[in-house]
Amino acid sequence: MKKFFKRIRLVFKVHKFFPFLIEFFTSRLVPLKRKFISAGLIIGYFLLPFDIIPDFLTLIGVVDDVGVLLIIFQQMIKMAPAELKEKHKLE
Repeated sequence: MKKFFKRIRLVFKVHKFFPFLIEFFTSRLVPLKRKFISAGLIIGYFLLPFDIIPDFLTLIGVVDDVGVLLIIFQQMIKMAPAELKEKHKLE
């Protein structure tokens, strides 16, 4: 249940996440391996056509997409160095 609430809080921090993403991929503090893993997760999500809930079920179909992206973003935050997390106040 604790992880669920962390993901809900992350939804409200999405506006902070885009600058974090840019710095995550451009920073020398983040090892190249972590950048490749993160990029692979994001690209893989968009390339794989499988959905838990089909998108034609309007609101519900979008909710599962947002949930998967939040899980990916949460993993990227875990992989980020502490300095980057503190700078963007993400954790």
